[in-house]
Amino acid sequence: MLKWKGRSLAASCNCCVGPLSTTGVSRRQFVAGAAAAGVVAAAGFAPKVFAQAKPHRIDVHCHIVPPTWFAAMEVIGRSDFPLKNWSVQKLLEDMDKGGVATSMTSPTTPQVTPLGKDVAVKVAREANEFAKKMEADHPGRFGVWATLPLPHIDESLKEIAYAFDTLKVDGVGCMTSYGDKWLGHAMFAPVWEELNRRKATVYTHPTSANCCANLVQGVPDYVIEFGSDTTRTIASLILSGTSQKFKEINWIWSHGGGALTAFAERFQWQLVNTPPYRGKITLEQMNGELKRFYYDTAAISGGVTLGALNELVTSSQIVYGTDFPYRTAADHTKGVTAFFKGDDLKKVDRENALKLVPRLRSA
Repeated sequence: MLKWKGRSLAASCNCCVGPLSTTGVSRRQFVAGAAAAGVVAAAGFAPKVFAQAKPHRIDVHCHIVPPTWFAAMEVIGRSDFPLKNWSVQKLLEDMDKGGVATSMTSPTTPQVTPLGKDVAVKVAREANEFAKKMEADHPGRFGVWATLPLPHIDESLKEIAYAFDTLKVDGVGCMTSYGDKWLGHAMFAPVWEELNRRKATVYTHPTSANCCANLVQGVPDYVIEFGSDTTRTIASLILSGTSQKFKEINWIWSHGGGALTAFAERFQWQLVNTPPYRGKITLEQMNGELKRFYYDTAAISGGVTLGALNELVTSSQIVYGTDFPYRTAADHTKGVTAFFKGDDLKKVDRENALKLVPRLRSA
């Protein structure tokens, strides 16, 4: 996961102001940074096709480094070594070592959240086109979770139309929160309404919310806060009625739903039996939502974490994920294959993801 240099996202996030204003970066500096990131682009599209021995897994949690996006991360001081060292070739090599046939790609946190509206729109569009070119250059090896310029709603709706109708992406990838708003907040309703109409898959990745960066000195946000933020946004979606209203959206939660398994009894008992939600949501309704969501294996490939998740939802809702370049496919394959066997392993490795991206059946 990310270990950012400089200020955390929450400390500097001001999502509704001008481009890169949170860091005092000008457009000229941004363009200069983009030029400096050209090495990523040069490394990114070679070789065109990489030899592989019939891998079969589908990785729903794989990060790419589009050059314009990387330039923005460089300018605001949020790049790190795994991102600087990334290339398409290294990704393909890692996929082959772990038996991954196809990786569903997206930039990692903070995506475009802190960039300001104009730059966020530009970077999101170029990230989606970069990902689609990867898919075209390496048939069958990649899919695309489109980046949206959230929290800017009108601009996100325009990008949804372009991403699905022109680029033909497989779904969208978004953060678990934006500033001080989680995904069940009313402001996001137009986005979910449109994605529900399209019966889209929404892959989510944790980030640092405004409330909760650097809470414990010396403990990076990705250790505790990322998992907590995923759990917060799951609660937000269910308790706001958003996930029940937009039933056609398939949600994927990174890292096995974060801290959800630790808090599951609070969702299933306290929330449904005490005010203010007693009488407003039943245990059946709560379980119906928790058990229809999908959860990936990235960074939870040990027996303790997989065991807890498998008790909550069973193998029918678990999808394979690696978190490349922060973790490897081989590492996760080892853990997943040690825990799941037979038909359960087939579901986690591939079959569940095929329900979300059916085009891959013929890939």
